[in-house]
Order: sequence, then structure tokens, then C-alpha cells
Amino acid sequence: MREKTVVKPYGGESESKKEQVGRMFDRIAPRYDFLNRLLSLGIDLYWRRRALRYLKGTPRPLEILDVATGTADVAILAAERLKPRRVVGIDIAHQMLDLGREKIARKGLQDIISLQGGDAEHLDFADDSFDAVTVAFGVRNFESLEKGLAEIHRVLRPGGRLVVLEFSHPTAFPFKQVYYTYFKYVLPLIGRLTSRDPRAYAYLFESVQAFPQGNDFLQILAKTGYQHLQCERLTFGICSIYTGVKA
Repeated sequence: MREKTVVKPYGGESESKKEQVGRMFDRIAPRYDFLNRLLSLGIDLYWRRRALRYLKGTPRPLEILDVATGTADVAILAAERLKPRRVVGIDIAHQMLDLGREKIARKGLQDIISLQGGDAEHLDFADDSFDAVTVAFGVRNFESLEKGLAEIHRVLRPGGRLVVLEFSHPTAFPFKQVYYTYFKYVLPLIGRLTSRDPRAYAYLFESVQAFPQGNDFLQILAKTGYQHLQCERLTFGICSIYTGVKA
């Protein structure tokens, strides 16, 4: 299956998608958490908690990698709820990481969580390093989706689980129409008025539309080596949780 056309925040500029995404998130970092809560009406917190339920049970993951960690919301939740030995968060946006470190310090979780610059396509970890990998709202920002998923597969230990949380498209009337209008028109308007980057929330809509959702994404996971695949749609299909296991 072929990947869809690459959607970049600033279109045809000479920078790669990775460079543009990093620049965009650095610009919106100061108000990122506030806008997440506002624009999702707080539902994004439930989505993250729901995704981490896929990592509960036996065996408990002791070493967790959070890719595209942003301001470390998932890394912090994983440390608090799963009680691992170590959580490593990576991101290409250094301003986001700085804010994440402040949150981690306020929670007193510095001994468990560490954040560092890095991206999914070039993970600076040995093969079979982690029991679990999480990616929340980050896979649609990968330059190459298949390359990023393959790298994550490489650093997972056999039996380790990948959990991906990502936006998707509602299909039921009239929620589909309400969602489309909100995402395409209302959300970018609020983003323009409250963030430092007027393109950021228009890119959110465009990247969600281009992302291969549902069975299409599960096929890409299978192609990159994952087994025991699952997809759970949340909140009328606004968001989906995808999971796969490294054999």
C-alpha cells in the first residue's frame, strides 16, 4: 500500500516536513497545552488515559519510549499509572521538551522520566530496548510513516507493544458534518487568534485528512512487522487507538 501525499505545515517551502513540523511546534509551544484542553473540551485527557490501558496487565512494561512526546503528557501519565522503571520521551521540538521538563519537575518524576531531542525515523537506541512504545497525535507528522514505524519496531523488545493514538474521521450523520465544519473552519480560527502560528491548526485539519486511518493504517502496521493488530475508535470516531505487537 502506498503512503499518501506528504502534507507539510508550510506547504512548498524548501524545508523538509520534519523541519517544518519542528519549527511549527516550537512556535506554538507556549500555548500548546492550553489550546489542547480548550479545543478538545478536555476530552484529549480521556483519550490518553484510554490508550495507556492497552499497556496494563502482565507483563508490566518496565521500559517505555514515548515518541513525539511534546510536553510529556503521555510520559507523565505512563509514569504515574503504569509504574515503570523508566520512561524516555523524544521529540523534534525543543521548546516543547523544555515545557515538558518543567511539568516533570513539578510532579517530582525526574528520576523516572527523561526527555531528549530525536525523531522516530532515526531512533538513537539499540535493538530490543523497550517493552512498550507510545505515540500520541504524532504519527501523522512523520516524514515517512513506514520508516518511523519500522524504527519503532526495531527498538521494541519481542512481545513489546506499540500504542498509537491519532485523530480519525467520524462517519455517522450528523456528527461527521459537525466535526468537519469544526475542524476545517472553527478550530483554525481559534488557533489563529490564540497561537503564534496561524498555519498550525489549518495544518492539523489537512494532516488528519491525509492520514491513512482505520484498516489502512492497520495494513501499514502489518507491513512494518506488527502482529495482533487492534483499532478502537473513540468519541464517535474523532480519535482512534491502534495497537500492535512485535513478535
